[in-house]
Amino acid sequence: MFNTRQILIVSALGASLFTSNAFAQNAVIVNGKPIPKAQLDKLVQKSGQPDNPQVRDQAREMLVTRELILQEANNRGLTQKESVREQLEQARIGVLIAAVFEDYVKKEDVAESDIKAAYEQVKLQYAGGKEYHVEHILVEKEADAKAITAQIKAGGNFEEIAKAKSKDPGSAPNGGDLGWVSDKALVPEFSKAMVQLKKGQITDKPVKTQYGWHIIKVDDVRDLQAPNIEEMKDQLKQMITTDQNWQKAKFAELLQKLRAKAKLQ
Repeated sequence: MFNTRQILIVSALGASLFTSNAFAQNAVIVNGKPIPKAQLDKLVQKSGQPDNPQVRDQAREMLVTRELILQEANNRGLTQKESVREQLEQARIGVLIAAVFEDYVKKEDVAESDIKAAYEQVKLQYAGGKEYHVEHILVEKEADAKAITAQIKAGGNFEEIAKAKSKDPGSAPNGGDLGWVSDKALVPEFSKAMVQLKKGQITDKPVKTQYGWHIIKVDDVRDLQAPNIEEMKDQLKQMITTDQNWQKAKFAELLQKLRAKAKLQ
């Protein structure tokens, strides 16, 4: 038979194990209401931040705040108030409408005709544009830029000088090569000087920008070409599905299909 002391020890151990198990399953207990650890895990995951103690503490505080507000709403009888219940119902319907429409668009996909029409609009933005295969040498001082310009005009090799003296870490190892660029992709001062150059020319004078002084060389010029439709398909779909007029038309289409198969009495 167990004596009184043994019974008390066993009871205390049992209570301790039960409490530890409860805390292991719950993120926190607010006024006796347990919040499951799974909710905390989900909130941390949705935050997109690294899972660490600080992020978990912040997420736990959010759960506590939310639960306190919910409990207070119940204590004040607000969840039974007709106006509040109506707003909650409207919010629920709004969420469901959005979910149905999103699922409909996902499964129906964007029509090829819509993609082609969007692509034609994008192509117009490229019409008449130019691309430049350009190189440059960047230095801090105007005097240095002028000296380099004179050196190149005297027969110095642009690419070798760029590798040795350019301060642009991205292009210097490649002899100052920036690749093919449009005038809209660069700072205005650089672009203005670049577009005035013909194939094989360099700037007569150094060009000042926020980065320093540039010696610019244009290797080639070509008409700006739009990417092919397959390369842009995902981007085009995103552009189409975020257009409000398209969304309105697609939602009207969904409603028409639902009404056509509905049995109204």
